[in-house]
Amino acid sequence: MKIQGKMFIWLSAFFLIMAVVYGVWSKEPAGTTALFLAFGLSIMIGFYLGFTAKRVDAGAQDNKEADVADDAGELGFFSPHSWQPLALGVGGALAFLGVAIGWWLLYFGAPLIMIGLWGWVFEYYRGENRTQ
Repeated sequence: MKIQGKMFIWLSAFFLIMAVVYGVWSKEPAGTTALFLAFGLSIMIGFYLGFTAKRVDAGAQDNKEADVADDAGELGFFSPHSWQPLALGVGGALAFLGVAIGWWLLYFGAPLIMIGLWGWVFEYYRGENRTQ
């Protein structure tokens, strides 16, 4: 995880340099703002990955002599049959479409987002998977 953090820190330095160069050269505010926002996002991701890398064991990607097979195994638990991402995707699409078409679409998108988020957070706390 350490190498990914360094990659994002270097990417944020690139975005910062390009934002300054683009802003001075083009004097176009939208692209300059987008590049500065990309700088902010990549510095946040890089800081998070570097911060987390100090608290977890070194992975195979941090070892220069590691083979591809050294990183094999279980990556985590992922819900195999969850419908909640679909509800979140449709709700998010309607909400962002509401910005372009009309704010009234938020009345349809916001409940779908809330239902999908609630269902995703609590999908393992009902039925036979509920804790006693």
